[in-house]
Amino acid sequence: YRAGAPGRVNQNGIFLLGPTIMEYGTDEQKARYLPKMASSEEVWAQGWSEPNAGSDMAAIQATAVRDGDHYILNGQKTWASRGAYADWLFGMFRTDPESSRHKGLTFILVPLDTPGITVRPIEKINGKKAFAEVFFDDARVPVENRLGEEGQGWSVAMATAGFERGLMLRSPARFQATARRLIDLYKNNPGSADPSTRQRVVRAWMDAEAYALNTYMTASRLMDGGSIGAEASLNKIFWSEMDLAMHEAGLDILGPRGQLLPEASQAGEVGAWLDGYLFSLAGPIYAGANEIQRNVISERILGLPRK
Repeated sequence: YRAGAPGRVNQNGIFLLGPTIMEYGTDEQKARYLPKMASSEEVWAQGWSEPNAGSDMAAIQATAVRDGDHYILNGQKTWASRGAYADWLFGMFRTDPESSRHKGLTFILVPLDTPGITVRPIEKINGKKAFAEVFFDDARVPVENRLGEEGQGWSVAMATAGFERGLMLRSPARFQATARRLIDLYKNNPGSADPSTRQRVVRAWMDAEAYALNTYMTASRLMDGGSIGAEASLNKIFWSEMDLAMHEAGLDILGPRGQLLPEASQAGEVGAWLDGYLFSLAGPIYAGANEIQRNVISERILGLPRK
């Protein structure tokens, strides 16, 4: 981030599925998937959400019916991150037709060029294609592509979600770099003398540093044999709301100039603020909506009763 290097293109694989394969995969699966994942020779999409199962993943209805040494997949996934250009998709499918909610789900790795699979890109708010709808119509996938045991997909997926919310998805440097840019923006714009603006800029720097320290603490705990639990929901809420607050502060400092997109001829470095703001709007939604995360915190950390 400090050097301004290009952004990642395969974080669904490297930061989410990769650690999950390390924990649940067979030796053959580790040898098959991890090297090509690390090199981005194979790009991965996340296939969890469905039209009627967004943050509530237990409502998944896409099916995987066992047929000998294959699963036959039917159903639909939507908002598949990086699905517009991915080679593979990891997702959960219901392998027990009599099951409901968390039970009877299986975690399966799916090549997107499989016959019977249709990928339809979805445009983001900035007009770029990254998400996708993915349709399964009797698509056959080998049983050896299953990660973990049949019917135990929820446990595997929760491990992935823990990496996503708790440590892997958002690097501390991402927010530290934004905080430094915000400080420079504040210093270089004489119209930003409002004391409340100064407080927002200082808060952005403090929050970015706090997030970095918390990430180091979590990594140290994992190195000592610990695990990421429900506290990952606290982490996810913190970084997503911090990201949004930093970009809102940047746009307020810029005023009307903040409406320029990066491709505008007069944008210069200003355009990155609007582009970053549009992306930050998604933060409280992806990786589990923050409303759901607050439910997790209330029930599993604070011990409050379910409604």
